[in-house]
Amino acid sequence: MHRVEILVLDDVVPFDMAAPLQTFDWTRLPDGRRPYRVRLCAESPEVRAEGFGLRIDRGLEALEHADTIIVPGRSEEAGPPSERVLAALRRAAAAGTRIASVCVGAFVLAEAGLLDGLRATTHWFAAGELARRHPRVRVRPDVLYVDNGQILTSAGAAAALDMCLHMIRRDLGSAVAAHAARMCVVPLEREGGQAQFIVHERPPVPRGSALEPLLEWIEENLAGEITLGDMAERAGMSERTFSRRFREQTGTTPLQWLLRARVRRAQYLLENSDHSIERIARQAGFGSPTAFRERFRRVAGTTPHAYRAAFQTGPEAAAAHS
Repeated sequence: MHRVEILVLDDVVPFDMAAPLQTFDWTRLPDGRRPYRVRLCAESPEVRAEGFGLRIDRGLEALEHADTIIVPGRSEEAGPPSERVLAALRRAAAAGTRIASVCVGAFVLAEAGLLDGLRATTHWFAAGELARRHPRVRVRPDVLYVDNGQILTSAGAAAALDMCLHMIRRDLGSAVAAHAARMCVVPLEREGGQAQFIVHERPPVPRGSALEPLLEWIEENLAGEITLGDMAERAGMSERTFSRRFREQTGTTPLQWLLRARVRRAQYLLENSDHSIERIARQAGFGSPTAFRERFRRVAGTTPHAYRAAFQTGPEAAAAHS
């Protein structure tokens, strides 16, 4: 049997621990046999979880015999992992053991140096901090999981299911993975990546900035045509000066800011209205439905139709899911 060890550290997030535990435990071969043996191990017998405590009778030595090690995420209050934990993970990696993280468990792998030079992901909310703390890690905040072969990382919460199903398919084939997906009541593959869940806030602008009235005007006039010249003229600057000042104060270009604002408007309309895609494209200021779909997929990682199906609220959503 393939031995899966879930390394439970203090302040573990219960869902991050339970998702891989259940997914691998529910997996069955066509003849009904279990292909995985899933167990928990920890640095000490008593482990704090969010809202309760755990008693785990297997220590770090269990990692020496694992075929796969999974490191769940931990709460914001968690301290840094101990050198004993990091050393155990380094030894396992050197021995060729497959190691995966769930959500912010990626920070533990990064602390151990296992992500240096590799692509990795984590919860989109923590992706910037991971990149800041560990500049040698190539952080991808827009995907559900990253498979580097021996080292894997997944995004927040439910993305652990996507990563585990991917590993099961890699180990045992699509048929076994599809059965595991049905047991979890999730699709074997989800359309789009983590990008569709990211909340794209307005880039911060210093309070009292001369740009504030302009940005409010843009938000109020997204449905119309807005050019760089229009924005510069309204700000009372040349296009070159305006572009420089805009980047200095927002960290992005005027046109990129405008496109993001239009996508945010489209997301709101997809979530809260039953307007057609063509109408939403016009209301958000896109020149055509085709241009809208292309830009929306580039920013949100999925199609407008799929986004609406996933996030729409109100009577329309209830009717669609009934």
